[in-house]
Amino acid sequence: MATGVSPVIPIDSTKSYLLPSNQRRQNTGRRNTYFLPTFVLQEKRYFNFTLCFIVQEKFRMLTPFALELGFYTEEYAGSKGAFPPKIHRLRQTLYIATIEKAHTLVNSMIENCKIDTLGLVVVDELHMIGEGGSRGSSLELTLSKLKYSSQSTRIVGMSATLSNVEHLTTFLNAELFSSNFRPVELTEYVKVEDNIFKVNEHEDNLLQPSRKVDFNYNSKMKLQDPDNLIGLVSEVLPKHSCLIFCPTKRNCQAVAELIVRNMPALMKEVKSAERYELVEKLVLDTGSICPTLSTTLPFGVAYHHSGLTADERKLIEEGFLSGTLCLLACTSTLAAGVNLPAKRVIIRSLYIGDQLLSRSQYKQMCGRAGRAGFDSTGESILIAQKNDVFKAKELVSGEMDSCYSSLMYDGGRGVTSLTLNVIALQLTSTMPALVEFMNHTLIALQSERNEVDLAEASCTSLDELISKGLVIRTTSEEICCFKPTDFGRAVFKGAIDVRWCVRLYDDLKAATKNLAVCNWLHLLFLVTPYDYVSQVNIDWTIYLHQFHLLSTDEVHVARLIGVSESYLTRKASGISKSKHTPNDLILKRFYLTLMLRHLIKEASVWHVANMFAVSRGFLQQMLSTTASFCSCVVHFCKEVEELWAFDPLLSCLQRAIQFCCKKDLIPLMEVPGVKLSRARQLLQAGYKSLQGLARANPEDIVKNVKHMSRKLANQIVSSAKLLIRDKAEELRNEANELLGGTTSPSNPIYDDLLQQWKDSNK
Repeated sequence: MATGVSPVIPIDSTKSYLLPSNQRRQNTGRRNTYFLPTFVLQEKRYFNFTLCFIVQEKFRMLTPFALELGFYTEEYAGSKGAFPPKIHRLRQTLYIATIEKAHTLVNSMIENCKIDTLGLVVVDELHMIGEGGSRGSSLELTLSKLKYSSQSTRIVGMSATLSNVEHLTTFLNAELFSSNFRPVELTEYVKVEDNIFKVNEHEDNLLQPSRKVDFNYNSKMKLQDPDNLIGLVSEVLPKHSCLIFCPTKRNCQAVAELIVRNMPALMKEVKSAERYELVEKLVLDTGSICPTLSTTLPFGVAYHHSGLTADERKLIEEGFLSGTLCLLACTSTLAAGVNLPAKRVIIRSLYIGDQLLSRSQYKQMCGRAGRAGFDSTGESILIAQKNDVFKAKELVSGEMDSCYSSLMYDGGRGVTSLTLNVIALQLTSTMPALVEFMNHTLIALQSERNEVDLAEASCTSLDELISKGLVIRTTSEEICCFKPTDFGRAVFKGAIDVRWCVRLYDDLKAATKNLAVCNWLHLLFLVTPYDYVSQVNIDWTIYLHQFHLLSTDEVHVARLIGVSESYLTRKASGISKSKHTPNDLILKRFYLTLMLRHLIKEASVWHVANMFAVSRGFLQQMLSTTASFCSCVVHFCKEVEELWAFDPLLSCLQRAIQFCCKKDLIPLMEVPGVKLSRARQLLQAGYKSLQGLARANPEDIVKNVKHMSRKLANQIVSSAKLLIRDKAEELRNEANELLGGTTSPSNPIYDDLLQQWKDSNK
């Protein structure tokens, strides 16, 4: 069993590192500085597990370093990423992956006996292992399998919000390094009514009176702003920046509008040219701009939450970092993801929705206060109602949240997934071996606290897997053994949720008898994610209208699936009773499929969101999840003989979902950071291929493409060069295979093949 590393490192301020005790002692002569860039360059492989939109941002950020320092970077997010990973013989590789993709990637490396080539794994936001859902479960599964199967891989974990670190150090056989260093001093305050109290955790009097809010409110303003937000904001704007954390998405927009209504008109004159340019970029990149942002942006104010598209969030974040925007009204998700520091952070409520803020969430929000290099100090202000003062005191002075295993979430789904994984990977095949593996998980350390019987949980998961035909029980020399069925291997290889695997197989099997391929609609329905069904509320009038927009061939697909016009007409008319009621799951999935249908036909997210009355963020996230699920279904079908025909069909669909554009734009859309509108601009400017972008001068791109920043132009050129280099490396590997394993880069046959490839792509 591997004894790796694991740091718990807070990215912002307080930092904790868990370092591998045994390896550190063994390698002190060879490696005595635990510095991440050194690890990246010295080890054979490197992972960074983090959230999807952060993956894309970090991939773009690291591309210039990869070119300069001669290592490869590969993005594993959404539908991107190869399984098994590509082999680069001459250079080291850095994989940047979401937790879910990292889990599948580690499975692939274990299965192909390549796990020992993985030198270092860096886990950002390690506390997510205790998130309580599938993401936390996947992270624990990944780390457990890494420990068990690799003797050499090091693990570095990072977090600023952990209290029970001893559990994680034991789980990962790690040593802890922590630091309270903060480049900018942070002062915390609590505001009750008009009074502001300074937080001093080291004094008996926790909340010490500091001052009153000093702002000349008239009676109308006071009614509109009982929390004194206008007064608190006016103390720092426009010279400094401010974040206001709000309890709901709707409240974010309301707060942004409130601030702007009461701002002096002179605020529009501050950085007016930059703000006007930001508005134009939003219209260009997203196709439109919402009324709230069109009103607030000229004042340097915006809102930020998951209802926005990724492009909108990115432009707003860049505007805030550059100083074009000085205030963001946002939800707590910004504190956990993007690093957007501000002079002052205002936390408007002790609640997120109807849930009390946790200590970790509070600290993450406070941690955004103070910008190194810009401010000498930072300050956070927690707004508490008079009857919530006791809760506020507990929040600002309590213990950090503990991190507990997520494997038992939703009735033990994590344990079931673990069981299928370790049996399919042949890490275990008997009940004693399975229980032994379970003893090396985080849940084993916390079994008493969680009241979990590991043997019982293992038996329950095995029974479920056997009942669904994923695992079979055999007897060898009077020893009861377990092995995966072909169906079980397909579910494992495709990373299909065990809850939906039987339904997926039945849907695909049924479709083989009457599959319509004259358009994408039938295939698109088959890869519409099951998990999104619970998130949609059908508007039957919209449903019927969209049905009427279908072509004759598409109406035929709807009938094959089980959705009829007559039923939708009755529902839209308010008639609830029907002799033949379609399956609710089918109805909701097809409703989602109709949204996706518009997107792959190049309709803008804005347009489709308005048609179906859903948020733009929901729509874009569903599109990304669909691309990822389509990739999973492709791998699933490759393992099931009777579903062989879906492999090429869904592979083509996956590409259509990923890019949602015409073929001539796809080479440009492959470049990280290039979206549909930007690809169209580049094509119009004469950049038609990766080679053209790789050879381009960034200054020329800035001149020829409207609203193209120098930074983005450099990133695009660097990314294009990196993609070209990767394609050349793939050709080198193919030539190496043909030449019987010769690895010399100067082989004349290889050089000739490479030149032919270059010539064919001119």
